[in-house]
Amino acid sequence: MKFLHAAIAALLAAPAVWAQTYPAGYGPNAVLPEPQRTLIPTVNVAPAVAWQGQDQPRTAPGFHVTAYARGLDHPRWVYTLPNGDVLVAETNAPPKPDDSKGIKGKIMQYEMKKAGAVTPSANRITLLRGLDASGAAQSQTVFIKGLNSPFGMALVGNMLYVADTDAILRFPYQEGATALSAPGVKVMDLPAGTINHHWTKNLIASPDGKYLYVTVGSNSNVGENGLDAETGRAAIWQLELATSKSRLYATGLRNANGMGWEPHSKTLWTTVNERDELGNDLVPDYMTSVKEGGFYGWPYSYYGQHVDSRVSPQKPELVAKAIAPDYALGGHTASLGLAFYDGRLFPPAYQGGVFIGQHGSWNRKPHSGYKVVFVPFAGGKPSGPPQDFLFGFLDNSGKAHGRPVGVAVDRQGALLVADDVGNIIWRVAPSATTTASK
Repeated sequence: MKFLHAAIAALLAAPAVWAQTYPAGYGPNAVLPEPQRTLIPTVNVAPAVAWQGQDQPRTAPGFHVTAYARGLDHPRWVYTLPNGDVLVAETNAPPKPDDSKGIKGKIMQYEMKKAGAVTPSANRITLLRGLDASGAAQSQTVFIKGLNSPFGMALVGNMLYVADTDAILRFPYQEGATALSAPGVKVMDLPAGTINHHWTKNLIASPDGKYLYVTVGSNSNVGENGLDAETGRAAIWQLELATSKSRLYATGLRNANGMGWEPHSKTLWTTVNERDELGNDLVPDYMTSVKEGGFYGWPYSYYGQHVDSRVSPQKPELVAKAIAPDYALGGHTASLGLAFYDGRLFPPAYQGGVFIGQHGSWNRKPHSGYKVVFVPFAGGKPSGPPQDFLFGFLDNSGKAHGRPVGVAVDRQGALLVADDVGNIIWRVAPSATTTASK
C-alpha cells in the first residue's frame, strides 16, 4: 500500500505533458497531414502598414510593452552586450539577380514588396544605450557602417564578430565604445552568390569562447535551383577561432536562424524554417536541439523521414539517417528568433524557457505567425504548449503593422523584439517593474 501511495504521488508530481493539448502543427509529437500539391501555390501575404500614433502590439497578462527605439531602418536582429548596450542589425537582402527568375519570381518580388520586405539594406549596426523613464533608449548611435547585409553578432573576449551575408568579420571591441572605426577582418567566407536565396547568416559563440557557430540557409525552396547551388548551405557551420578551421556541424536544416544554448543541458538549439508549397499545414517550422554531425532531411525528406517526392534524384541512404526535430512551431509561421530566458525579472515560470519570434506566413490561408510565443522547458526539453506572449502585429483586416524577427533578453531581464516592418525595437517587462536605469 505504501508503494502504491508513493507511485500515485510521483505521478501527480510529474509534469503532466501527456495531458496537455497542443495546437495543430505544434509540439513534440505534431501530426502531419498529407501533402497537397497545386498548380498555383498559395500566396497570401499580409500587406505592411505602419503603426499609427500610440498603437502597439499586445502582450501576455502581467506585462507591458514599450517602444525601446523607433525610426530604425528594417531592424532584423538584436544582441545584448555584457555592459547592457544593445546592438541592432539594420539590414535587408543584398542584390541577388538570379533568385526567383521568371513569372513566379516576379510575382514573389511583388508580394514581398507589399509585405515591406523589399527595401535597400541600411548595411549597419546601431548601438542603443540606457533606459529612460518611458522605457526608451537614452541614446542611439551608428556603431558599424558599410557592411554587406549584416545579421548575426557575437562578442568573444574583446572581439566582436559580425556575420555579413558572405563572410564573418572580426572587429576589435572596447567596452563602452559608441562606434567602431577599425575595418573588419574577414575570418571566414560564407556561401552567397547571385542566388543567395536565404541570405541571413546568424552567429553564436560556444560557452567557452573557442568556437563560433553560423547558420547558412538553403538556396531554394526544395532544390529547384540545382543541388550544386546548395553546396555548404542548409547547414550550421562550426568555426574554430584559434585556427580559423571550419567544418559542417549539422546539415539538412533548410533555413536555420535563431540559436541558443539551453541552460540546463548546455545543448545548442535552433529554429528552422521548413519548405513551402505542400499545403497550409505542411511542413511545420520547428525548433530542435542540434546534434553534431546530424542530418535533418532537407531537401530529400521533412520532419524526419517523410520523403519529398519533388526532389530528384532521391537519396534514400540519407533519408534513413534523417533526424526528426524536437518541437513543431506551426505551418509557415516563419519562426526566426530564439532566446532562452536567463534573466531574473520575469516570474519563475519563464526561467529556462524559450521565446520564439515568428515573422509570419506568406504561403498559408489563413495567416500564421506574426507574434512572439513562449515555450516552457523542463529538464532540458520543451515541457508544454506554446503561449502567445507578444501579439497583435496582424490586424483584423489581415494587414501587418509589424513583423517580429530577432528576440533577446536585455541586462535588466526584459525581452527585446526586433520589428522589421514597424522599424521599432519593442521591450516587454512585467507591469510592476520600474523602467528607468542609468
